Amino acid sequence: MTSTDPSAPSSATDPAADAARHARVEAAVREMLTAVGEDPDRDGLRETPSRIARMYTEILRGRGLDPKRHLAVTFAEDHHEMVVLKDIPFDSMCEHHMMPFTGTAHVAYVPNGSIVGLSKLARVVEEYARRLQVQERLTSQVADAIFECLEPQGVGVVMEATHTCMTMRGVKKPGASMVTSAVRGTFKSSAETRAEFMGLVSR
Repeated sequence: MTSTDPSAPSSATDPAADAARHARVEAAVREMLTAVGEDPDRDGLRETPSRIARMYTEILRGRGLDPKRHLAVTFAEDHHEMVVLKDIPFDSMCEHHMMPFTGTAHVAYVPNGSIVGLSKLARVVEEYARRLQVQERLTSQVADAIFECLEPQGVGVVMEATHTCMTMRGVKKPGASMVTSAVRGTFKSSAETRAEFMGLVSR
């Protein structure tokens, strides 16, 4: 009997459904190009609808995945102090304007008898980010997944990102960044634990 890696993405796909979605995105992009006064058949734009369809498949690939599967394998360890993974890069897509926001995430937890591989924390961030999102929800989803699956004493997540929907359009404030946090368990109930976490990620 062979074992299955719970962290591996599911290989179950429906090629016909994927092709249909790709065609619909292509058609929509062609219509959008026409609507803004462009010629979708000119040299520079002829392959653009197909490129955009492939791009959305890539950058929104987290939508059909369950990031919690990365936290299924844990290791018994009598460690009850804070574990922090800092400066995890992420890219996501704002669902309000479908423009990217990019930044870094800091994730911490206090184990309660078991630990998880550090790369799994980064994978959780990655897959929640790779879908249409708002930063506030993304931060909470990462914290909730870790708190639910690992059952630690506490969890803290801080994310800082630059949103192109406000740096290149609208208010146009390049350099502005957004910081969100989510705390669970002892990170919420203990001011000392919360201060330790904030101090570590701000170094």
